[in-house]
Amino acid sequence: MRPRLRELGIEIGTLPTGRHNAITDVPGFLVGHASVVRDEPSVVRTGVTVVLPREGNAYDNHVFAGWHVLNGYGEMTGLPWVEESGLIDAPIGITNTDQVGLVRDTLIKHAGTARTFSLPVVAETWDGWLSDIRSFALTADDVLAALGSAAAGPVAEGCVGGGTGMICHGFKGGIGTSSRVVSTAPGSYTVGVLVQANYGARRDLRVDGVPIGALLAEDVVPSAWDQPPNGGSIVVVIATDAPLLPVQCKRLARRATIGLARVGGYGHNSSGDFFLAIATGNDLPAVADGLWDLKMLCHREMDTLFHAVADATEEAILNALCAAETTTGQMGRTAHALPTDRLSALMGR
Repeated sequence: MRPRLRELGIEIGTLPTGRHNAITDVPGFLVGHASVVRDEPSVVRTGVTVVLPREGNAYDNHVFAGWHVLNGYGEMTGLPWVEESGLIDAPIGITNTDQVGLVRDTLIKHAGTARTFSLPVVAETWDGWLSDIRSFALTADDVLAALGSAAAGPVAEGCVGGGTGMICHGFKGGIGTSSRVVSTAPGSYTVGVLVQANYGARRDLRVDGVPIGALLAEDVVPSAWDQPPNGGSIVVVIATDAPLLPVQCKRLARRATIGLARVGGYGHNSSGDFFLAIATGNDLPAVADGLWDLKMLCHREMDTLFHAVADATEEAILNALCAAETTTGQMGRTAHALPTDRLSALMGR
């Protein structure tokens, strides 16, 4: 196993992390992956990742949510209803660009026939450089496998699930996660972030402000690309157990932009940069009528959560880079892993 960022002695920010430094540190959140890797009949490096709020019971106890798009050259389903109602009632899926529909449909079927309405949120980034994306290799069984594997505790990162074929800053990218514990006047809350990182130019990569991309340029570690693309995409899922209303979730989602910018993401013209924030601090029974009794964290208490999202987003992206392994895909194209030994030495200097 490759080291995570903190195992290299590199820490982002001053807020403490949760036990696993993962989105699953937020109580009730589970993550599952299914990866599809094969060379016949075509070369496939793809998969799906699912995030389940309330241990998979968001169908019966909905969650408040809000979203933000930095640049919209991409897809995240279900957003009109999130904007209208502020609610999510199903697991969240992340996959490749061409199979968003499959994942969405499978999540609806998974909800069961007793639930007559569901608009799952499913997001994508493009893995068509390393993987034969038009082979539509992902199946409903893969989505169900990801759901079945969803668990609390440590989260697999790098070349797993939806991140299997992704590239970040010219290195191998993929799934990464991080968390922070924050203190407010009402008490402590946890903020967790999970990313699928598939964006960025090598020259722009920074680690805690250090221009690592320039120091590890293409003449040191070859780029995955023949010609670097003008764009790329990232999906960021933010979770917290703080009692937030949808407008506050939206405010939280916007702060992922800060973490992305610190690492070197600019939201280029052909980027799909989608951020979703979920809060489980209120109970929202699916069958309730009449009035809900809600709690709301005061806006003045949000600053520490904003810091947590920015720091955890930055570290989640870097964890994705640290965890990902060198991958060769179709046509012999190779995305090299970020050399963590050189990263550690450079940061030490």
